[in-house]
Amino acid sequence: MQHLPKDWTEGEIKLIGKVLTTTDGMPHSDIAIQYAAQLAAKYGAPLTICVVNIAHGGPRGPMIQHWSDQEIAGIFDHAASIARENGVSEPKQVSLVSREAAAGIVAYAEDNGYDQIVVGTGNKRGLSRLMIGSVAADVVARAHVTVTVAR
Repeated sequence: MQHLPKDWTEGEIKLIGKVLTTTDGMPHSDIAIQYAAQLAAKYGAPLTICVVNIAHGGPRGPMIQHWSDQEIAGIFDHAASIARENGVSEPKQVSLVSREAAAGIVAYAEDNGYDQIVVGTGNKRGLSRLMIGSVAADVVARAHVTVTVAR
């Protein structure tokens, strides 16, 4: 038996309610943001842009985050401009701190009821083109919702 979404009513299934996309400020992320914004705009779904600030350091040493607050603000400004160009005027912005990007993304999506995650993957050549990026692959493997890998 197929399980239907909680908001199913009289033969209508709401396919996309909330869209989460991620960015690390790289060009492959721009493609994911563009796709996610177009998807959210088409279905009237809210869009959240997420940056995972990787935490480095050990339990006995200081916790050092990969990006400064100023760098994250710049990443968000760029991402929001792409979202606006593609139909989403006010995307929500979420900055997470995690030791592992994929784990942070999946946990946030599950804890906050997202229906769709859109991730990008780097521009690969040759045999590596057959593989998706490690963060994208981990999100696909761990997520309990639909994941789109945008290239």
